[in-house]
Amino acid sequence: MTAPSILRRPTRREFALGALGGAAAAVLAACGDSSSGDTDTTTGTTDGDATTTTGTTDSTTGPTSTSGLTTGAETTDNSTTGDDPTGATTGAACGDATAWATGGTAAMTMKHCYPDPFAGGVTECALMCETTAGPCTADAIERQDVSEGWSGLPVRLALRIVAADTCEPLANAKVEIWHTQRTGVYSGVTPSGAFCYGDDPDAENHLYFRGTQTTGSDGRVDFDTCFPGWYGGRAIHIHFRVYLDDALYATSQLFFSDDLNAEIFADHPEYSEFGQPDTTNETDNIIGGEDDKTNYLLTVARMPDGAMLASKVIAIRASLDQPSCQT
Repeated sequence: MTAPSILRRPTRREFALGALGGAAAAVLAACGDSSSGDTDTTTGTTDGDATTTTGTTDSTTGPTSTSGLTTGAETTDNSTTGDDPTGATTGAACGDATAWATGGTAAMTMKHCYPDPFAGGVTECALMCETTAGPCTADAIERQDVSEGWSGLPVRLALRIVAADTCEPLANAKVEIWHTQRTGVYSGVTPSGAFCYGDDPDAENHLYFRGTQTTGSDGRVDFDTCFPGWYGGRAIHIHFRVYLDDALYATSQLFFSDDLNAEIFADHPEYSEFGQPDTTNETDNIIGGEDDKTNYLLTVARMPDGAMLASKVIAIRASLDQPSCQT
């Protein structure tokens, strides 16, 4: 697809948000590294069961607006083009990138060089409490590349789902993710309308940076996406939910380190125009009160093509009858 160029820098609007009702229903744990595996995905299947799960209120000033497409960017689904998410195949010689890539997922040209982030094996499973799904849930499509050709720092988001009581990988778990584009706007028709799309009502006509995948026997899914943007009152984050047999087992959020966020919004040519985030992990209204935020943080590395590899092992309770943990 050929995408239009950015015409203007967005302005930031503020919106009021009331408290969200209802507590989250499931608990999950974040583990250390685990063993590897590939994930097979398909495209085009509409996921219409994006039911909002709420807990702690995701209270913010609302997203910024406007387009973030790169001219000439093409969206590809690597699950159907032979991409090996573990990087086991061979291709161009691997080296070291000196800067983060630009241009979205089209810039991920050396996937064969991406290492397996779960090769070390599970060493510990630490229970992590639920967080809110927030007010910007919407339908999602089953696919690996969720960017729809929009611009930004390309990210391979590698997640492995395991059972909390055994740390063994869970097959047939449906994993849903969603986050803002680099301007701080959520796509899709959401329960909160303008709070989520800010000054860009056209965002409701898209589903960028939303998607689902189903784990194989290795418990792994890989999403190709872009680094999220920020909006007032929230640290930069990625929402996710995990379903087993159509039952919701986990709802939470993943975060990046404050140092990394500051670096990207200071130096990256596609993010620096938006200025520094106004909220850090320490002051975030979701995880700010947590003494140990390690379980929410993604492990990050720069790949030879300049893309980011962000990974996490997520352990969920084996049964809904097991006790849950709320923030």
